[in-house]
Amino acid sequence: MEGKMYSNGNWVEATNGDRTDVINPATGAIVGSIPAGSRQDVKLSIDAADSAFKSWSKLTAMERSIPLYKAYEMLSERSDEIARIMTLEQGKPLTESRGEVLGAAEFLRWYSEEAKRTYGETIPAAVSNKRAMVIRQPVGVVAAITPWNFPASMITRKVAPALAAGCTVVIKPANYTPLTAVALFEVFEQAGFPPGVVNLVTGKGSEIGTEFLENSKVKKITFTGSTEVGKHLLKGAADQVKRVSMELGGHAPFLVFDDADIDLAVDACILSKFRNTGQTCISANRVYVQDTIIDTFAKKLADRVRTLKIGNGMEDGIEIGPLIDQDALAKVQHQISDAISKGAEIITGGKEWKESSLSGSYYEPTVINHVNETMEISFEETFGPVAPLIVFNTEDEVLQKANNVNYGLAAYAFTNDLSRTYRVAEALEYGIVGMNDPLPSIPQAPFGGWKESGLGREGGHYGMDQYLEMKYISMGLNS
Repeated sequence: MEGKMYSNGNWVEATNGDRTDVINPATGAIVGSIPAGSRQDVKLSIDAADSAFKSWSKLTAMERSIPLYKAYEMLSERSDEIARIMTLEQGKPLTESRGEVLGAAEFLRWYSEEAKRTYGETIPAAVSNKRAMVIRQPVGVVAAITPWNFPASMITRKVAPALAAGCTVVIKPANYTPLTAVALFEVFEQAGFPPGVVNLVTGKGSEIGTEFLENSKVKKITFTGSTEVGKHLLKGAADQVKRVSMELGGHAPFLVFDDADIDLAVDACILSKFRNTGQTCISANRVYVQDTIIDTFAKKLADRVRTLKIGNGMEDGIEIGPLIDQDALAKVQHQISDAISKGAEIITGGKEWKESSLSGSYYEPTVINHVNETMEISFEETFGPVAPLIVFNTEDEVLQKANNVNYGLAAYAFTNDLSRTYRVAEALEYGIVGMNDPLPSIPQAPFGGWKESGLGREGGHYGMDQYLEMKYISMGLNS
């Protein structure tokens, strides 16, 4: 698959002619290539977006909603094809890829409808000869940087509200997964977005990011990725006081109280922890289990984990695919070694998985017990298929432990006590809380974190707010 960039309505190569390979993490094979664009290429796309903004922003919300809805329909129709591309370059099981593509389409549908609800406000004036109102208008050109772990939904979650609000967009996808982005932009082109409204650039992140930060035509940056890179972008954006929204790292606690449905909690832990091989920003990273049920929960979880099928995500029945690369594998191995050296015990898994026909970066789905706060896995995001079990005694104790990190993206708790449900949900210092729910993310709800997990929200009408400026208008009337 030979992908190209998409700029001002045209499929283009990099001006320097350079290209870079895309690798299948399941096999190590080259599956395609993509242009290695430079700052010059990014500047051209920003110029196109800036020019297109003048007309796109003047369209009515109804007019903007039409190509958004067409894109939803087309993406849904091509879900199987695009899912295969995603699995080839990202590695997740094909069933998960299909689910992601369909979920990505839902953001387009939601914002095709939400575009029509950009309401303003009339404020009662203090004197009879004045009128006061508030309207909301699009920010301008948006630069978006998306990650590799969800290469379709992270694009539509940014592009859809930005376009619905009247902004134009330049997207930089992750270098691991650019071919999924190319497929999405084929959909955008066919859906009828005017030239320059949506643009795709690929290449070295530092070069593209620098142009995004320094180009004064870019009015907003939206980013999903690591907290470290997010802080760098925040510092750079400050020079021009660019608007930013960021979904950054997480270290989600998963609380299981002794009054919970244990089988439900085990199933939920499997879904949250091992989906996408644990490479999910909201996946369970610390599994806190009350002391009276720790043995039962640990056995049931380990028994289920042992049944998970590992391999190439293109094959039927695969539930655990490869990690994205060798560095990701090394990080998981380091955290396991550190935990064992400090007293943790492996219940199941705990080593690299190898298959003679595959050369990807695989790690066995793993459960470890007797984890404590001195171990790196208890305070650093793992991004791998490892469930560390931490025992607790009381509600107050586990809430203190759950909140004692710099991250605040997602948290989960399982209990059948209604009063505890409210207490725990309100006490957890996280932007997303799943109570007896391992999959809380939906297009119509806000997604984002507290503390060092980000700024702003994506999803629902809150997602539109990130791309709109507020304008207060005071009008004097003739007597």
